[in-house]
Amino acid sequence: MSKRIKIIFQGEPGANSHIACLEAYPNCTPVPCPTFEDCLAAIAAGDVDLGMIPIENSLAGRVADIHHLMPTSGLHIIGEWFLPIRNQLMAPPGATLKGIQSVESHIMALGQCRKFIRKLGVKAIVGADTAGSAREVAERGDKSRAAIASRLAAQIYGLEILKEDVEDEAHSTTRFVVLSRKTKWAKRNDGPVVTTFVFQVRNIPAALYKALGGFATNGLNMTKLESYMIEGSFAATQFYSDVEGHPDHRNLKLALEELQFFTQPESLKVLGVYPAHPFRKTFS
Repeated sequence: MSKRIKIIFQGEPGANSHIACLEAYPNCTPVPCPTFEDCLAAIAAGDVDLGMIPIENSLAGRVADIHHLMPTSGLHIIGEWFLPIRNQLMAPPGATLKGIQSVESHIMALGQCRKFIRKLGVKAIVGADTAGSAREVAERGDKSRAAIASRLAAQIYGLEILKEDVEDEAHSTTRFVVLSRKTKWAKRNDGPVVTTFVFQVRNIPAALYKALGGFATNGLNMTKLESYMIEGSFAATQFYSDVEGHPDHRNLKLALEELQFFTQPESLKVLGVYPAHPFRKTFS
């Protein structure tokens, strides 16, 4: 019998990350973890095989802290997963929709359900994660308090679903990256590939414009470009980018070589080269 791989995720049993683990690797052993920092540390230490880490949501935007943590973690992206998010409003058995006075969940889930919560007219409480909020609501047993979490969380913690699919938009989808302590680049010419990298441009006029010129002239599609401050400096900005293509292909190789002319020394770092998830075809 083959060994079941252990995949760590941030949150408690029943979190959306837990569901992503089971969908991407049906025979895995999901391992819950309180924080993203602890998740990355466990992967780096070899305590688990992989990590399933949310990076952005189509409604609520990017997940805070991940862009800061990944480049310094020494880990590698070996895959991605897209999970349509279906948020359920749940409460202890016997609760009614009219009796709910507050609802709690992870800040990302609250953001995904902002219009619904406003219409319901209840107080929103930020919790550590969706499943943890469901567990706490179940433990209190207060029928005036509800949680927004997954259907799996309702089953695990014995809560009743008062309202199904309360996300504001049906397209709400979270993108996850699969992290490993070992480098594993996708094979070239073996289907669509995404390359993720970070870089810092030199602090000179038009540096970013010039740095990105090579991607345009080489016909490459950059699907993601985000900036964030590093080390508290207003002059030092790091960029996180996804581009379609493999670094061993001539066009991306040339674009990365040109990018290096306008970046800080040794700041260009490839975080992963991995197969594009089929979900990308739905918005191409």
